[in-house]
Amino acid sequence: MDLGLAMIRKISLIVIALATHSAANAQNMFLSMDQDDFVVTNIFSDVDNFAFDIRFSAPLTSGSFVNPDITTVTYSVSGTLVPGTPSGFPAFALERTMTGDEFYAQGSSISFEIAAGALLSDGVQIDELVGNGLVFTFNGKEIDNGRFHPTLFELNSDGTGMMQNSDNIIVLDPLQQVAFGSEYINTLAFDPGNTTIMRGVTVTNRPAGGSGGGALSFLALAALFSLVAVRRRT
Repeated sequence: MDLGLAMIRKISLIVIALATHSAANAQNMFLSMDQDDFVVTNIFSDVDNFAFDIRFSAPLTSGSFVNPDITTVTYSVSGTLVPGTPSGFPAFALERTMTGDEFYAQGSSISFEIAAGALLSDGVQIDELVGNGLVFTFNGKEIDNGRFHPTLFELNSDGTGMMQNSDNIIVLDPLQQVAFGSEYINTLAFDPGNTTIMRGVTVTNRPAGGSGGGALSFLALAALFSLVAVRRRT
């Protein structure tokens, strides 16, 4: 009886361990920033409300990221415009949510490099991005989508940056394109060592084939049959 119970306990521990392993967690990159992270100065027009949230498919790790795999991009930019911009709008409120594939297909891009020595446990601060000048670029450029205001967002290692409209191609035929900054321009200031741009987000990795319970169910059944067999013998 004691031997049978010991065996059941061992099988139960194995089942629990495998259940934990099958729901193993990983930390994928998540970029999040908005106007509250920066000192924003209007240079042209009054556009100082913005927010960026980007979920990457890549794990939070050091390395170079040029148009990496992205799960979702959500960003917003809004404000008032001076008279006479190419759009002719008095104000705008741009809100975009899309998959990574949609983001790249419309002509957008993103690039940065996380230093090998970055301490990832507290996220990634801007001073942990590689470079002596430009260290981060988000170019929301859109081609043939009819939009004037998708943004170019750039950060430098010295604590300065710029946000302005990108050189969006409004329509291809006949060609209508806006120049960088012809709708709005802002300069940005920040503390590179205390401005966190990236964090890890827990993602549950499950084996292919749905819930991943096949192997676990088999072991659970084995444990159940063992339990029945032991009880029959006692």
